[in-house]
Amino acid sequence: MFSSLVIDHWLPGSASSLSDDEAVVVVDPKLPENRSVSILRTGEGAVIVSVSPERAAQVGVSDGERLSADDVLQRIDAAGISLNDPDHLFYLPMEEHANVTAPEPESSTRRLTADDTDAFAALAAAAPEDDLDEAFVELDHWLVFGTFVDGTLAAAASMYPWTGTRLADLGVITLPEFRGRGLARATVLAMAADALERGYEPQYRCQLDNAPSVALALASGFRRFGEWIVVDD
Repeated sequence: MFSSLVIDHWLPGSASSLSDDEAVVVVDPKLPENRSVSILRTGEGAVIVSVSPERAAQVGVSDGERLSADDVLQRIDAAGISLNDPDHLFYLPMEEHANVTAPEPESSTRRLTADDTDAFAALAAAAPEDDLDEAFVELDHWLVFGTFVDGTLAAAASMYPWTGTRLADLGVITLPEFRGRGLARATVLAMAADALERGYEPQYRCQLDNAPSVALALASGFRRFGEWIVVDD
């Protein structure tokens, strides 16, 4: 269902034999500090705990170890490691890739560049601060797209590849007065098409209680891969 880029990154071969709420530990020396401890619960109920070697020693786990999900959380807590609230983790199924296409040349949705600094600054100034913080959309990210309405940048999305992967994490924001018009979806799809063309897999994350963001992900063709918790850095 999902790309091999997604499966190979998240799921060790042993994951297929896990029972519900059983966890397997993956010790990965390539993990950056901001992802040095993470827990993925797949839609099938398997739990994959990814840790750096330093964090593995701190938590007291070893590569390939199997234990209950509750035991993992207890060990992490006992080690004094704080975790962020969980996120939904979405990806485009392989069958959706062909439906993700670049916008037409005359479209009001396009890639943003440094020439759009003023338009982006106006959007950032007009957007609710909490929305801007949660979306984490920046003009200097790897890919940035926007949709304009009568010359105003009404929606913007950006993405950046996770270190050492070809997964491109995205964020999107729409000004309140322009919501409900499909602008965020158009922006996300245009950016996703560009990322796929470059050989990267778009990754969509949002908090569990963010119903509008979940709806946008689904409307854009993304499907839920699992629930992800990462270290609070």
